[in-house]
Amino acid sequence: MTIIEFKNVSHNDILHNITGHFNEGRITTFVGPSGAGKTTCLKHINGLLSPDSGEIFFRGENIADMDMIELRKRIGMAFQSAPMIGGTVYDNLNLPKAIFGETIDEAHALQCLERVDLGGIPLDQNVKSLSGGEKSRISIARTLVNRPEVLLLDEITASLDYRMVKEVERLIVRLQRENNVTVIWITHDLDQARRVSDDMWFLRSGELIEFGDASFIDQSDNPLIRKFVEGEEL
Repeated sequence: MTIIEFKNVSHNDILHNITGHFNEGRITTFVGPSGAGKTTCLKHINGLLSPDSGEIFFRGENIADMDMIELRKRIGMAFQSAPMIGGTVYDNLNLPKAIFGETIDEAHALQCLERVDLGGIPLDQNVKSLSGGEKSRISIARTLVNRPEVLLLDEITASLDYRMVKEVERLIVRLQRENNVTVIWITHDLDQARRVSDDMWFLRSGELIEFGDASFIDQSDNPLIRKFVEGEEL
């Protein structure tokens, strides 16, 4: 079932007439060369950007007509390098609530930590003392605070070593399977995309070249996709 749909979406000179959809309860990765428009697409999904033309729908409702506070509660986002605010683990978990003038209760904060396998970390621990992998997990836990239906992930493993990359991949796949959450994940690593994807979008120069079941990336006859898979410059 379609959960998010782009219809003829263009934005500045970055996106050009994007039409495609995302399936509910699956992991979809964005792949393609640098400058393809992947992050710009992601920011349109939770209303951080608005299209110059075209429409984006969430569960059949035009995002432009939705309350942005409600939309951003239902669609969580984790960014590259897991940026933390100064303070404690609790302060960081509370951030998605504080933005809306609310406060997370301690029990729910601890539950979010448990879901990302950080149950042993005290809520009052300063985030400066956390490792890079722990910060990545806190960033993911933070996206879970508002119990979103969709998780948007922007290169969340780019700064991690290989062992931590694999751990975060396993964590996201487990969270998706256990909670039937829809995951939309930008990655520069095609092998990672192959490991985690149910579906895939391939973008190049702001155009959606192909999308669908992730198997297409290794089966497509499109010359642009073939060049990308073979590591040639596009």
